[in-house]
Amino acid sequence: MHTATITSQEIQAKIDLKTKPLGALGGLEKLAFQIASVQDTLSPKLVNPHILVFAASHGIASEGVSAYPSEVTPQMVLNFIGGGAAINVFTRQHGINLLLVDAGVDYDFGKNEKLIDAKVNFGTKSFTQQPAMTDAECRQCLEKGAELVQQVHETGCNVIGFGEMGIGNTSSAAAIMSRLLNIPITECVGKGTGLDDAQLSRKTDVLSKALEYHQNVNNNPESVLAAFGGFEIAMMCGAMLEAARLGMLVLIDGFIASVSYLSAFKMDTSIRRYAVFCHQSNEKGHRLLLESLEADALLKLDMRLGEGTGCALAYPLAQSAVAFLNEMASFESAGVSQKTEGSNES
Repeated sequence: MHTATITSQEIQAKIDLKTKPLGALGGLEKLAFQIASVQDTLSPKLVNPHILVFAASHGIASEGVSAYPSEVTPQMVLNFIGGGAAINVFTRQHGINLLLVDAGVDYDFGKNEKLIDAKVNFGTKSFTQQPAMTDAECRQCLEKGAELVQQVHETGCNVIGFGEMGIGNTSSAAAIMSRLLNIPITECVGKGTGLDDAQLSRKTDVLSKALEYHQNVNNNPESVLAAFGGFEIAMMCGAMLEAARLGMLVLIDGFIASVSYLSAFKMDTSIRRYAVFCHQSNEKGHRLLLESLEADALLKLDMRLGEGTGCALAYPLAQSAVAFLNEMASFESAGVSQKTEGSNES
């Protein structure tokens, strides 16, 4: 880590001296402060934004934990490639580069210039009676995620978001959250793709038994990822760690991406200063997870789609934060009188 040349007091002073009451831009001021701190400058810039969407198949999907069959995963990847998914729409709208990554989908896509082949295997195992992946596969995911971010960074990109696609991955994420935070699984499990109450009860039961089966697994994040993870969850974790190491602003999507972040945070707490939590998902465990991380999400739209959609929607807020810091007049430059001492009125 390089030593900062700009102090936090200098950044705060620049924000406070804009032509507005103190704190009047609320969370946007916090975001501007964070971006300026990460970039170590009073004139931050967002350059060549990217969102990486990692897709993988999950063995746990065969246990009836999702409202959709596992073949939806490759079908949705083909939809991403065709430009028809929500994330395609929002990244086009906001001028964000979208990269699609096959981390381990149970399908042979062949050669496709719109899909990065990072396939570790054709899906994970069902973690009810065995680890989801081997330790070597988990390491491969972490390393591949880091490698992809290095390549993106070389394009000049300094702001990167992460999303995922994988039927069954809310089950995987809930199990990881339960183990890493020592929170009962019932608090972490939600309805995912839209389960009814009976299906939710089955999902909870399957995960409770799986956690019991793996109760002797070491509580370090790598072991927990190997036991319960998806290839996309582990690869995203490696990608987030590398993005922070390179000093990039890291946009975190919803529940599953936040569990990847949790795993990364347990490996290296310094990732926190780079992370922007884009939205609080409608998935039950996400609010609790954000509270545990002492994180405030920028948006609350009751979304639960994944794909990095929260990152794409929050990106314009980061643009606005940078714009007001760089372009808004100060009291001095605009010749506007500041609040007088002892006055409570604006």
